[in-house]
Amino acid sequence: MKKKVVLGFSGGLDTTFCVKYLSDKLGYEVHSIIINTGGFSDEELAKIEQHALALGVASHKTYDARSEYYKKILRFLIYGNVLKNDTYPLSVSAERVIQAIAVADHVKALKADAVAHGSTGAGNDQVRFDMIFNILIPDVEILTPVRDLKLSRQEEIDFLKEKGVKMNFEKSVYSINKGLWGTSVGGKETLKSNGLLPEEAWPTQLSKTGEEEVVLYFEKGDLRGINEKEFESPVAAIEYLQSIAGPYAIGRDIHVGDTIIGIKGRVGFEAAAPILIIKAHQALEKHVLGKWQITMKKQLSDFYGSWIHEGQLLDPAMRDIEAFLLSSQRHVSGKVYIQLMPYRYTVKGIESPFDLMSPKFGSYGEMNKGWSGEDVRGFSKIFGNQTAIYHSIENWQHEKKD
Repeated sequence: MKKKVVLGFSGGLDTTFCVKYLSDKLGYEVHSIIINTGGFSDEELAKIEQHALALGVASHKTYDARSEYYKKILRFLIYGNVLKNDTYPLSVSAERVIQAIAVADHVKALKADAVAHGSTGAGNDQVRFDMIFNILIPDVEILTPVRDLKLSRQEEIDFLKEKGVKMNFEKSVYSINKGLWGTSVGGKETLKSNGLLPEEAWPTQLSKTGEEEVVLYFEKGDLRGINEKEFESPVAAIEYLQSIAGPYAIGRDIHVGDTIIGIKGRVGFEAAAPILIIKAHQALEKHVLGKWQITMKKQLSDFYGSWIHEGQLLDPAMRDIEAFLLSSQRHVSGKVYIQLMPYRYTVKGIESPFDLMSPKFGSYGEMNKGWSGEDVRGFSKIFGNQTAIYHSIENWQHEKKD
């Protein structure tokens, strides 16, 4: 009997090559699986399945991981207001971890002998996939034909044409990866340190003009409503917000960061819904959380985002951080008002029953109801006492020298 291999399959050139190479050259029985973490229509998923079956796979599975993606990662990125380097909402890196876990589960279910992915040797994904597989299915062989053979794109195309494979071999000028948490865009402009992506490179074109107010309703940190519309799942709310805000061309930027393999990388992205959700959530937290809650969250959230970016979701330290983030969301409920405009937005304000800026306790810069002027006199002396002692000693020492 042939050995079984499970292949993470996107339907692009690299994974198409993997199917034919693994089956025809190495003699494996190939079982393909595509993990839907958003960005696919039902029609696109059906075409990918047809393509896989036409290539001769023994089986193909489409796995909808959007709900799992939100539950295991995205909600914590929202709770932590995570933007890598204060810019990037981890549009691609976060979904790769969920995809790797789902592929590993499929390997276990099929009792496969090997697992394969189409990563090259040039990027972060190879590390994320390999690492997750080594942790979850350590006894299963990992096959990476494109990386191991060091093939050029043209060599892959020539091989597939010899095998009679018919597909669109024309590579787009821009590399685009769509997902629930944003879309990455790479092109010649992002391969150097200076240059902006042209308007035509962005998948979502500007099609709305004027201004529009949108109201986001959060319940314990989760997005549950938009304007007058309530959602049973945050996933549906994210997709709906993207349909409203995307046509304003909001959330476009270029991220520059450190890759897992030690080089700098630059990539464009558009993420209207993720950026609006994070900024709205952050505005709400400024009103309902205490000073030290916000301070501690910032430190832990930065680490959490960096570790997710490097594929380390399974590190037990992440469960501890998630417990903290979850606890911090007890009072993060209320409405956030945002004004949408072409290419930009403004967070106008919030309403929450847990607003610590309540006028019941005073108005900043005008009056207070919690203490008297004499209370402040005494507090100011005590609050600055240690520093006052330091300066008194310093002055005394200078006087002795003089």
